[in-house]
Amino acid sequence: MFIGEYHYTIDEKGRLFIPSEMRRDLGMTVIVTRGIEKCLYLYPEAAWNGITEKLASLSFTKKTNREFNRLFLSGAYRREIDAKGRINIESLLLDYSGLTKECVILGVGERIEIWDKAEWERYYAERRELLEDISEEIDFDL
Repeated sequence: MFIGEYHYTIDEKGRLFIPSEMRRDLGMTVIVTRGIEKCLYLYPEAAWNGITEKLASLSFTKKTNREFNRLFLSGAYRREIDAKGRINIESLLLDYSGLTKECVILGVGERIEIWDKAEWERYYAERRELLEDISEEIDFDL
């Protein structure tokens, strides 16, 4: 399980340092893809394989299934974590997420999310007051 919030910068070659606390559970090969919101998702390869199995089980005759698979999977790239703990992010993904230099890495359970710092701050500011209301909608006792 990935947790925590970390602040890093992307270098001029599109490389991003992954926190050591997260690398322990990631393994050396990761999948980075478009997120649902304006961020990137980073998965350990084993977790990604589980997701693609579920997606493959969806009926391809349903238009929304085809569209989701097309948009979600076409933005996915397999990456190796280098000896310095970095991954290289495709320019297509940098453009999609608005990542330029400063970014925020979030542990969100089975995945890691990578946000542009300004976009994360805007998103968080808009929603932090809603935590109580959101928790009312979740059928789970903490």
